[in-house]
Amino acid sequence: MGKFTALGLVLAVLCVITGEYICTGDSHLANCSKPDLEALFDFKSGLNDPENTLSSWQGSNCCQWNGIGCNNSTGAVIMIDLHNPYPINSESSSRYSFWNLSGDISPSLLKLKSLQYLDLSLNTFNDISIPEFLGSFKNMRYLNLSKAGFTGVIPASLGNLSSLQFLDVSSEFGSLSSDSLEWVAGLVSLKHLAMNEVDLSLIGSGWVGMLSRLSFLNELHLSGCQISGSISFLNPVNLTSLSVLDLSVNSFSSGFPAWVVNISSLTYVDLSYCGLAGRIPLGVGELPNLQYLNLAGNSNLSASCYQLLRRSWKKIEVLNLASNKINGKLPASIGNMTSLTNFDLFDNNVEGGIPSFIGKLCSLKSFDLSGNNLTGSLPQFLEGVQDCVSNMPLPNLMYLRLSNNHLGGTLPEWIGQLQNLIELSLNYNLLEGSIPASLGQLSNLTDLGLGGNELNGTVPDSFGLLSGLSTFDVSSNHLTGFISEAHFSKLNVDFSSNLFEGPIPVPTVEIELLDLSNNQLSGPIPQNMSESMPNLIFLSLSGNQLTGGIPNTIGEMLSLQVIDLSRNKLDGSIPPSIGNCSYLKVLDLRDNYLSGVIPDTLGQLLQLQSLHLNNNNLTGSIPPSFKSLSSLETLDLGNNRLSGNIPLWIGDGFPALRILSLRSNAFSGEIPSKLSNLSSLQILDLAENNLTGSIPASLGDLKAIAKEQNIIQYLLYGKYKGLYYEESTIIILKGQTQKFTKTLSLVTSIDLSGNKLNGDFPEALTKLSGLVVLNLSRNHITGDIPGNISDLHQLSSLDLSSNNLSGAIPSGLSSLSFLAYLNLSNNYFSGAIPYVGHLTTFDASSFSGNPGLCGAPLTINCENNGFDRGGTVEGGSGEEIIDQWFYLSVGLGFAAGILVPLLIISTRKPWVDSYFGLVEKIIDISGLRNIATERQKNGNVRRN
Repeated sequence: MGKFTALGLVLAVLCVITGEYICTGDSHLANCSKPDLEALFDFKSGLNDPENTLSSWQGSNCCQWNGIGCNNSTGAVIMIDLHNPYPINSESSSRYSFWNLSGDISPSLLKLKSLQYLDLSLNTFNDISIPEFLGSFKNMRYLNLSKAGFTGVIPASLGNLSSLQFLDVSSEFGSLSSDSLEWVAGLVSLKHLAMNEVDLSLIGSGWVGMLSRLSFLNELHLSGCQISGSISFLNPVNLTSLSVLDLSVNSFSSGFPAWVVNISSLTYVDLSYCGLAGRIPLGVGELPNLQYLNLAGNSNLSASCYQLLRRSWKKIEVLNLASNKINGKLPASIGNMTSLTNFDLFDNNVEGGIPSFIGKLCSLKSFDLSGNNLTGSLPQFLEGVQDCVSNMPLPNLMYLRLSNNHLGGTLPEWIGQLQNLIELSLNYNLLEGSIPASLGQLSNLTDLGLGGNELNGTVPDSFGLLSGLSTFDVSSNHLTGFISEAHFSKLNVDFSSNLFEGPIPVPTVEIELLDLSNNQLSGPIPQNMSESMPNLIFLSLSGNQLTGGIPNTIGEMLSLQVIDLSRNKLDGSIPPSIGNCSYLKVLDLRDNYLSGVIPDTLGQLLQLQSLHLNNNNLTGSIPPSFKSLSSLETLDLGNNRLSGNIPLWIGDGFPALRILSLRSNAFSGEIPSKLSNLSSLQILDLAENNLTGSIPASLGDLKAIAKEQNIIQYLLYGKYKGLYYEESTIIILKGQTQKFTKTLSLVTSIDLSGNKLNGDFPEALTKLSGLVVLNLSRNHITGDIPGNISDLHQLSSLDLSSNNLSGAIPSGLSSLSFLAYLNLSNNYFSGAIPYVGHLTTFDASSFSGNPGLCGAPLTINCENNGFDRGGTVEGGSGEEIIDQWFYLSVGLGFAAGILVPLLIISTRKPWVDSYFGLVEKIIDISGLRNIATERQKNGNVRRN
């Protein structure tokens, strides 16, 4: 491969460390000794070198070999540098295709008596330990074995290298470990120590004290080492030369280490993601040489923003305090940090306005205050600043991120002056007015986020000049007008939830993400969409007024992962060509006028997770090819004209299926008992069909319904570039439709209503202790309600109306404190209603149509029973609280719900309904902001 690209730098470093001259490669000034030559040949013979990277290791003068350095005077080998010059990166899955030295490290290296420099880093010495004999090189000054594939325990013999100044034994994925750092104390000359990702979980609490013996230590890198325990009270008094301190990604669970502020030589400090808590000492801002400080991701670190940022920060360039509890207002003195290049307070509690003095930060490249509580407007943010050489505010600013705040006012024209801006993120604020045409002047802009505001007007035509724009998000605003081809940017376009009208334009640039959902677009889907967007990954046109058929050419867009054409006026049949989209994870065609049979080819979509074909006019049966869709989590074919039996194979091969809805079709036959094999099933809806027979007792074995679902998990599919498809489903409650999205993962439901089912009430269903909704109404079910129905302690809605049930109403129903809707009407129940406890929250409509029932809340008195309370209880209707109760009982935690129904609902006051309405809004708003914040976090991860 020729000479090492970094060889000149290596020699310069070694020259400084050793004070000696070195010859390598083309030098003819010295000849290596015979013992050194033999040692190197033996070393080479133990290596695996499939790429022949050591091809120059021939002949008798090893000083001419690549990677070998010799003393010019004596010819002794003092350097071996075989580091991998092609380290792994995000663009390549493996670095080893170019360079993969492996094998064994021969002890013959000990013959190299003068060896001072050894670098084997970034190679693949898999499954071998670091050799013990490396601790015998008395003259060794530089040793780099980092990420070279070594495993096992780091030999304590390395502590014998008393002349060593540089040691890097960083590993990958904890493949190296050490249960003590006592051996490090022997490295009395050490200046640089790196042990990143070495497993140090067993080193105990005295490790800082041991390292403090290294009085010459200049750099310490212990990132991701699984170190735990407090570091706040340790006092490493001898680390007076320390310039670089990296203890990031550990689990200290302690306060901020106060000793850090006493090391005036520090220039670089990284304590991010360490589990630190408590106050950040103000003294950290007075460290005279500090240029880099990263405390991000500690969650519980706090400080007054105003007090902390008023410190001198004389040389600070990078200040990252993201994802903590920084509070208060930004001080105007932040404009004095004249060296600042990166400022990150993402995801904190900063409030107030943004000081205009920030415009004085001429070196600033990245400014991130997203996810805070900022208020005020932007118009005077940067205007009139003349301190920079270019007489322009923030001439070097590349990233401006202010999303998820409460900033108001209009978008100022001065943003168009930020000529180096690459990313502008103002999503989810209170900005209003029109989009300035001056934004079209930002020729370097690649990411523009203006979603979730109150913007109106049209999108300026000048945006067509932004040829480098890769993400264009103006979703959830009030923008109007037509979408032109000029508005489309490269890769990602999100114009969803606006008031755009007219036809769908065909872009002239290649796009990977297109979301035009929830607008007023009309006309057909362009037939040639596949020609202009062959690599489209995410397509959502839902919630418009599109007409005509689905183009068969959609099957030529082979990269598609999400197709959402729901809630339009599309007709015709489903194109069989969609089966060619083998990467598809979501196919949502619900709420259209599609007809014909379901194509067998959809069974080829082996990665499909969510399939919605409901609310169309589809006929025929469920294709047998669907048995191959083993990744399905949602299968909704409801409200069509499908017929035939429910296939027995649905109970096999769907381990992830959460939602199965076949309601409102013409299915006949019996309910397959094998549905109990669907171990992840939470929602089973077979209502409004022609099903016969009894309810299988095996349904009591549905595992996911048998346990409480008390963790909110947003069901998001096809995530790409911050956008995603959010799962939702409709459940019938009290005869009305209720849409679930944010709390969908908490809902469990069985709805078999409106069929021709017979037989007794299946007692096995009472084993489903996590069941929230049970609807068996309008069938021919007989027998009693089992007394142990009280075991369904999560039940929120129970509808058994219009059946042939008889016997007494079990008193255990009164103990179901979550129950918000109850309908036992039109049966043959008899005896006194057990109108105590929670049952007193329901009125007469829950029990009507049962001639044999008596007692409150009915007006028919019972003779000689203990349940008669003398008629109805005054107060508001129990029906008022039904729908919103879900959002309290499952959205805010089941434990709290035990007391709330008893103490609040039982009062039956009118304000209860308003309270539940507020709870629903809280969940919807907080869910939206949480997803938006997560989207911003994901963006930060990509940027980092």
